[in-house]
This record gives sequence, structure tokens and C-alpha cells, in this order.
Amino acid sequence: MSALNFGTRGALAAINHLLARADWARERLAPHAGRCARLHAEPVELLLAIDSAGYLVDAEADAEPGVTLSLPLAALPGLIGGDANKAMNAVRIEGNAELADTLGFLFRNLRWDAEEDLSRVFGDIVAHRMVLGAGSLRRMHERAWAGLTGNLAEYLAEEQQALVTRGALAALGDELRALRDDLARLDKRVGRVSVSGRR
Repeated sequence: MSALNFGTRGALAAINHLLARADWARERLAPHAGRCARLHAEPVELLLAIDSAGYLVDAEADAEPGVTLSLPLAALPGLIGGDANKAMNAVRIEGNAELADTLGFLFRNLRWDAEEDLSRVFGDIVAHRMVLGAGSLRRMHERAWAGLTGNLAEYLAEEQQALVTRGALAALGDELRALRDDLARLDKRVGRVSVSGRR
């Protein structure tokens, strides 16, 4: 089995795992049974078909997709477990509008319940603590990243003067406008002096 084929099977297994717990999603997909969709995120390309139960299966290699969803590779994980709305904003859709709308709704609203899956292995209490710990770690990472980027921007703007702050840019704009006005007044005076000098 090739690595790409294994990746396709892994993606199908992950999506179908989420679909197994989401009757509403399978009910929306089932009317599209037999249709195919291509998910293209260079260099990854998945050709998926919808079965009569509303699950996704491998499509035949020569199947014609009813819709193609193209997105940057970095946005692909967001479709399943991250910020799906942000990922969907990066998607370019071509093909059948009804199928595209169904898949878009599905990816925007299908969520992984990590705590439920972890509880089957570790128990409810440990799973709950693991999810809380992961959330705390993510928030700590976001705060650290925001602090780092803020400090770096401040250092570059204030210490190295490699960046221009908004305040400095606004002040420069004010100075340029005042200089333009002064120059216009000076131009008028020079014009009046040259006219009076010719008399």
C-alpha cells in the first residue's frame, strides 16, 4: 500500500469516525449517494464518493467528481479538527452547487469530541482532565506567542526603529500635510512677488 493510499484511507477513517456519531451529517450526505468529490490540497488529492448510508468511501480512479474543493495544504487539518470556518474561507469550490453547499455545511459543523473518544480508553475523569490540560496548554501557547510577537514588534519599532508605529506614521502624515500647506502658501507668495516685480 502506498503512502498516499494509506493517507487517503486515514483521512476517510477520520471523517467516517466523526460521521458515525453525527446522524444529521449522514442524513445530509445520503441524498448525494453515488456522487464524488475531489479534495485538492497540493500535493494531496483525495477522490471521495458518498455511499447510501451517508459515509465517505474511496471513489473509483476514473470517477468524475461532482465538486472539487481546493485549499492550501496548511488549512486541511482545520476542516476536521480546527477552525473549520477559517479553513472553509480558504477553499475554492468548483462544480455542483448543492453538493458543495452540503460539504461546506458538513465541514463547518462536524466536530471531533476528543473527550468522548479518550474516555473509552482512559475513563471519564482522566479524559476530562486531559482535554482541560490540552486546552490550558493551547491557551498558554497562544498567550506566549502573542507576547513574543508583541515584544518583537515593540523592540523593532522602539529600539531598532526598523518598524514604524502607527502613532509615528500618523505624526509623519500630519507633518507632510502641514508641509504641503506651507509649500502651497509659499508658492502663492512667490507668484504674487513675481507678478508685482514685473510691474
